[in-house]
Amino acid sequence: MNRRAHLKGLGTLAAGAALFGAGRASAALPPGADSSRLIYITPLKRDGSESTCQGEVWFMRDGDDLFVVTATEAWRARAITTGQDVAKIWVGDVGVWTRNPEYVELPSLMARASFVTDPAQHASLLDKFGAKYSDEWPVWGPRWKTGLADGSRVLIRYQPV
Repeated sequence: MNRRAHLKGLGTLAAGAALFGAGRASAALPPGADSSRLIYITPLKRDGSESTCQGEVWFMRDGDDLFVVTATEAWRARAITTGQDVAKIWVGDVGVWTRNPEYVELPSLMARASFVTDPAQHASLLDKFGAKYSDEWPVWGPRWKTGLADGSRVLIRYQPV
């Protein structure tokens, strides 16, 4: 199964809303946030408005911080390098965002993004990603590990603000 098909088949809005309380904004993630398979991210523009660059991504929770692995050239990474390091994040799972705009009703928070460059932290978080996404990890795990090592991928930390 490819990633898109997998994402399409995941979760429902009702499950996310029941877990977190629909529409609630929070400075920290509620308990149980790590049971969601997806988050939805958009960087904020310099004027504070939401970017049109949005997307659903796999994530790992560590405390109240969220971690995402992405291509170095992805808009999530480019936004940070241009100083646009604040993002809005919706927590829950409604599948592919372009087909399910209901994600904007999920609980949300604002977070500051930064790159994580420590190889030991990369390894630790990749192990956790592998446990959480074990069904797809044989395909994505090696890609992410190689990409983090060669610089074609980055690990991003989103800290609630």
